[in-house]
This record gives sequence, C-alpha cells and structure tokens, in this order.
Amino acid sequence: MTEARKKWIREQARFQGIFDRKIYKESMFGKKIPLSSSMIYEEEKVFTEQIFETEFSSRQTIRLEKELAGYMGVKYAVALNSGQAALHLALKVAAEKLYGSSTGILTPDGLRGGSLYGKRVFCSDLTTFDMVNPIVFEGGAPVFIDSSEDTDWSMDPEVLELAFERYPDVKIVVMNHVYGFPGQALKIRQICHEHDALLVECAGEAIGAEYLVEDGEAETEGGIWEKTGTLGDYCVLDFGRGRMIGQSGGAFLTKDYYASEKVRYWASGAKAATFWNQHEELGYSCLMDEFVAAVLRGQLMHIDDIIEKKKQIYDRYVEKLDESIACVIPVQDGTKPNYWITAMTCESNIQFMETRSDRQYTYEDIHGTAAPMEICEALDAFNAESRPVYKPMSMQPVFRNNEHFTLDGPWRMYENFRNDTFWPRCDMAKQYYESGLCLPSDAGMTEEEQDRIIEIICACYDRADLERVAWV
Repeated sequence: MTEARKKWIREQARFQGIFDRKIYKESMFGKKIPLSSSMIYEEEKVFTEQIFETEFSSRQTIRLEKELAGYMGVKYAVALNSGQAALHLALKVAAEKLYGSSTGILTPDGLRGGSLYGKRVFCSDLTTFDMVNPIVFEGGAPVFIDSSEDTDWSMDPEVLELAFERYPDVKIVVMNHVYGFPGQALKIRQICHEHDALLVECAGEAIGAEYLVEDGEAETEGGIWEKTGTLGDYCVLDFGRGRMIGQSGGAFLTKDYYASEKVRYWASGAKAATFWNQHEELGYSCLMDEFVAAVLRGQLMHIDDIIEKKKQIYDRYVEKLDESIACVIPVQDGTKPNYWITAMTCESNIQFMETRSDRQYTYEDIHGTAAPMEICEALDAFNAESRPVYKPMSMQPVFRNNEHFTLDGPWRMYENFRNDTFWPRCDMAKQYYESGLCLPSDAGMTEEEQDRIIEIICACYDRADLERVAWV
C-alpha cells in the first residue's frame, strides 16, 4: 500500500480522535506494532557467549534437545534447521515403518520416487505450505481435510472419517493446531488408531499449549494436562521469526528411540560408520546450528511468561470485540492454548462486500460493516501489522487439483469441482480465510496500544458503532 493511500485512510473522519496528539504526534503509532515477534532475554546472550568461550564446543544443540524433551514431556527430541525439515523426516520415518520405503531413491515397486510414492496422505487444509510440501517432495499426494465449524479451526474429525471411508488405505495423517489453539487431536488420534494410521502432529504454532487427557490413574480429578505435540506418533515443532520462540529452526519429537536415531542419522547426512564417506541411504544436512539452539534455550525458559502475555491480549480482544463485531477464535473445553495469534472473523448484520483473486482484492466501504482487507489496510495505515487468515491449501493454484474433503464429501464427486465458481456448501477453511483476520498479537504490545488497535477496528465499521463496545 502506498504512503499516499495510508495518509488518505488516516484522514478519514471515522478515524479522527483515536490518537491523542500529545502522545502520538503523527496521529499514528510511532513504531511498528508487529503481528508477533520474538522476545529477547538475557539468557540468550549468555548461552551465545558460551559458544565463543568454549571455541564452538559448548554443545548447545544437545542441551536444547534435553530441555525441549523435558518441557514437552517426551523421551526424545532431535533439533533441526526448520520445521519443514522436521516434517520431511517425520514422514520418511513413518513411510519406513508403514511401507518399508524410506530411502527416497527406490519405492517398494522398484520405481524411482520418494518414500511416499503413489501414497495419499490426509492433512489439514487450513495450514501453511511448509506443512504440506514435504508430502509432495516424498512423492505423496496430499488430500486436504476441512476445518471444524464453530469450534477450533483445525482438522474436523468428522470430515476425516468421511475421508477414511473413501480412502481406507491411507495410513498417515498430518494435522496442525491453528494459531496456537489446540485442535481435536484426541479424537483424531482415536480415528487414526481405528484405521491403523500414524498421526504426525504439527505443534509448532502451539508449543506450550495443553490438553486435558482423561486418565483413570491421574491424581487430578478428570484427567491430566499434556502438551500439544505429545498425542501424535511423531511431533513436529517449528521455530521462526514471528513464532512463539526462536528466529529459525525446528524439532522432531517422539517416544520411539529408533525413530529419533533414524531421523538424526538422516539429518546428519546418513553417513555409515566407516573411516571413509559411505552413504547407503539418502541423507540430508539439516541439523540445527549451535547459535540457533542457544537463542531457543534462552527463550524456552520464558515461554510460560510469553503465553501469559499472549493470553491477556486475547482476553482483551474477546472482551471488546467478540460477538459484537467479530467472532474471535474460540477456546475449547479441556484445552489451554498458547494464544500465539488472536484471529477473528468479521461479523455484522450487513454482509461485507469483498472479492479476492489469486493476487488481488477489492472491497466496498459500507456503513455498518467492514471487510477483512479493509481492516488490514486501516491497521497498516496507522503502523500496525495484521494479516489475512491462512489461505487454504486446497485453494492454492499448485494444489487445486488435489482431493479435498468437507462435510459435503470429496470434491471429486462433483462434476465441476475444477471450476473456479465451484462452491461446496460446507467449506469452513475457505470461509475462515475469506472472512478472517489475524490481529496484532505481539507480546510486547501495551494495553494502551491495543486499545488504539481495537478503536481502529471498530471505526472501520463506522465511528458511531463504537457505542457497541463496552469501554471501561
């Protein structure tokens, strides 16, 4: 967006009076309010300095793996250079267990291809490309499962059941937890076990979030709390710029010793135990860097404090916006999110008018309602970062011909499913994308700054509609 358009937005009458000129001289935030950013702590500097002091032999990565496994409540952790690498290796170890085809060079049929060559894999539709691409890299075909309606925004167990009815031979399910709010992993795990399938749980967005798991032997009445990422057969974590912690990196977590060692073997180049370089399987070079591990160790020590700050931001958005002009992503019973990103869908008695193509969008400024991109532009004009909800993988041009399941069943049962105008009745991921918005959720944001953001959002509907918000 150009500076001229930002200035034009700021000068609109509905936004006047939000910023006190005594505090905000330019009538906007003096610094960028990020969507989310990583906090910096003293421990990060200490651990980083240890690398230099010990001449790069401080073994920060090994220490991180032990601390991460302890925090998550699993036996083994392998620190890698990205979440995508972690998922890639998780799929390979799952393929080896299921199909005996982990080398990535030859399939059981003797054909050249990846370890998932010719296999379908069920995966969440509302997610990011790095949680899907490894399936394709290994020769598999992702089959997208729609999101739940009016609950969490993650994979819908009922839709997954429909997918298994159509493709009972599928043996791998990849699910995520959207924006740090735990999905229905307990139900999905049960469905996977009933179909002898392995569950790969991508918990990078939800590190620190928890489930209430029933346990008859638990001392706590009703069950015990367990971290997201511990319910799948394999867990994948993703650390990166804007995530809960870290600037980059990922991790593979499991309770299976063999799986952890095999992943570490592949990640370190798959070198055989010989004096010379000998490779009997296809390996990679994707172990985590010591400096990345040092930063993550420092931030992991403060993750509970970060979650508490994120929760306060979420609670304030719910108090001021939810059920008034928005539906904020809900917290399900028996879960404790990490509140990484607070997302909302635009709600009004008047339907907003917005259209999106693959690369462009348009919207109409209508009194009494607001389109998601209208709010995005307004926040950007005042120097606050927001973002549309994930565009579903089934809507991405590269995956448009892939199978996609909703409560209507599979797309392929409809004659015109490849037509751009095709619209299933129950496509929740698409609805979240087209009506949703990720709000500024940075842990360093002050209450006063969040109040200004909320006022901007309300003013997008119309200045007069601010009366609907119960200010205290």
